[in-house]
Amino acid sequence: MRHRSTKKILGRGKAHRRSLTRNFVRSFFTYEKVRTTETKAKVMKSEIEKLITIGKTDSLKARRDIIKKIGSNTLATKIIKDISPRYKDRKGGYTRIMKIGTRSGDSAPEVYLTLV
Repeated sequence: MRHRSTKKILGRGKAHRRSLTRNFVRSFFTYEKVRTTETKAKVMKSEIEKLITIGKTDSLKARRDIIKKIGSNTLATKIIKDISPRYKDRKGGYTRIMKIGTRSGDSAPEVYLTLV
């Protein structure tokens, strides 16, 4: 039973959800904008914002924590050197969800997840 469970499972198992999160975050930091469903965007928003907050402190531990989450040295460098310095004076809310309508195949609500 899943009493008091607050994590969205997105209709996937644990391993599939972990790889979905990792791939989603990688593509978000690569392009800085992703088109996806509303539920996925709400789940991934917190993961993305945590990584940007970690990247604000340019240290070896921060770099290792980001690499552990996304598995890419080049993206970790991009987060620490390019993206996080933009938000050094901001305490949170680095991403924005913009609704764009519904998907034609299954009428799922689609959104753009972008950096502010």
